[in-house]
Amino acid sequence: MKIHFIAIGGSAMHNLAIALQQKGYQITGSDDTIHDPSKTRLANKGLLPNEFGWFPEKITTDLDAVILGMHAKKDNPELLKAQELGVKIYSYPEFLYEQSKDKTRVVIGGSHGKTTITSMVLHVLNYHDKEVDYMVGAQLDGFDTMVHLTEENEFIVLEGDEYLSSPIDMRPKFHLYKPNIALLSGIAWDHINVFPTFENYVEQFSIFTDSLTNGGIMVYNEEDAILKEVIENSNHPIKKYPYKTPDYFIDNGITYLETEEGDLPLEIFGEHNLQNLAGAKWICQHMGIDEDEFYEAIASFKGASKRLEKIAENSSTVVFKDFAHSPSKVAATTAAVKDQYSNRTLLACLELHTYSSLNAEFLSEYKGALDKADKAVVFYSPHAVKIKQLEEVSEEQIAKAFERDDLIIYTNPEEFKEFLFSKNLENAALLLMSSGNYGGLDFDEVKGLV
Repeated sequence: MKIHFIAIGGSAMHNLAIALQQKGYQITGSDDTIHDPSKTRLANKGLLPNEFGWFPEKITTDLDAVILGMHAKKDNPELLKAQELGVKIYSYPEFLYEQSKDKTRVVIGGSHGKTTITSMVLHVLNYHDKEVDYMVGAQLDGFDTMVHLTEENEFIVLEGDEYLSSPIDMRPKFHLYKPNIALLSGIAWDHINVFPTFENYVEQFSIFTDSLTNGGIMVYNEEDAILKEVIENSNHPIKKYPYKTPDYFIDNGITYLETEEGDLPLEIFGEHNLQNLAGAKWICQHMGIDEDEFYEAIASFKGASKRLEKIAENSSTVVFKDFAHSPSKVAATTAAVKDQYSNRTLLACLELHTYSSLNAEFLSEYKGALDKADKAVVFYSPHAVKIKQLEEVSEEQIAKAFERDDLIIYTNPEEFKEFLFSKNLENAALLLMSSGNYGGLDFDEVKGLV
C-alpha cells in the first residue's frame, strides 16, 4: 500500500509511519515543522521530508490512503487536494482500527494512568515472550517503537485517548476502536477547550463504554465514584470487572505489594501506581497471563517514560521528573512521592503549561493539589498564555486557586532556575511536574544538583 501522512512529525504519527514502513508499506509524509526525537527517528528510516511545508502535488490518485494528523488545519493544501481527488482519508485512530478489525482489541482509557497501565501490560507480555501488536503513548524499555503492527498477532493493545481524532473528525479517538476488552482508570475533567463542561466530558466515557463489542469485557476502577456510576449504569451487554488499590506497605523507601505468595518488592511506588497495577493485572489475566506470571514480571517494571522518572539520586537526595499536569495527576504524584519519602522535605514544582491549566476558569480545579508538598512552587509563562490566546492569569488567581498561603510563584524562567539551584537539597525529594520544560530548563543540569 502507498500511504501519505499529512503532519508526520507528531510523536504518534511518526511512530505509525515507521510501523507501516516495517510492515512493507510505501510511506511519504509532510509537515511544516518537525522536532526531535521525531526528526532524527524519521531521518534514520529515510522518512524525513526533503523540505518542510505542504505540497499538494504530493497528493495523487495512486495513493491508497492519506492519514491526517491533528497538527494539520482544515484548510491544509494537501488535505484539500486529497478531498478534491477523492483519495481515502483516515484519522490516526481510524487507520489503527482498520489495521486491527480482525484482531482482539484491548483498549486502555481514562483521564489518568492510561500510558502507565498500557506500559505495564506490554512489559508483562514482553517478559513472557507473548507477541502482540500495540500503540502506546511513551517510549518503553525493550521496545523499539511506540507502534507495532503485524498481520499475524492475535491481540492489539491500544492506549485510548479521549482527545479528538483529526481536524475533520471531531470524535474522541477512543470512540473509534470498538474494544473487545477495555479498561477505564478514572474520570477527571480535562481538555476543556474541547469538552467545555464536566458533564460533556463524562459523557464521552459513557459512549466509550457502550462502544465495546457485545459480550466484551470492561475492567474499571471502582474507587472512582463518577466512573463507577458510568459503568454500573450502562445497560450495554458487557462483562464488568471492578478493581481497587491492592494491599501494600512501604519499608525503608521500598514499596511492597502484599500477595498470597508473600510480599513483593516493586520498582514503582504511589497509591495511583498500585491502582494502575491492579487494573493491568486484570487485563493481563484476560489475555492469558495468570496471576503468578503477572507478579513475576511486574516486579521489574520501572515505569513509563516521564512518569515519575527518577533522574538523580544519592544517599540523601532524590529528583523525579513527571509528566503530571492535570489536577488529579498532580495531587496523586505529589502524594506518592511524599508517602514514599515521608522523612524527607518534599519540594514540588509544577509548571502550568497546557491549555486547560492556563485557563482562568479551570484553575480552581487545582485546589489542594500541592497540599502534600512541604514546599510548593508554581511556574507559568505569561507568554504561553498569550500564544494560547487565553485571558491573562495573575499570580493572585493562581495563589487563590491552590489555596496555599506559602505557594511560591515564578513567571520568569531564569528566576525559577536561580531559585532551584540555590536550594539545599540535603535530606530532600525534588519533584518537577510538567509537560513542558519550565521555559528552557536543562534537566541534565538539574542532575548536577545531586
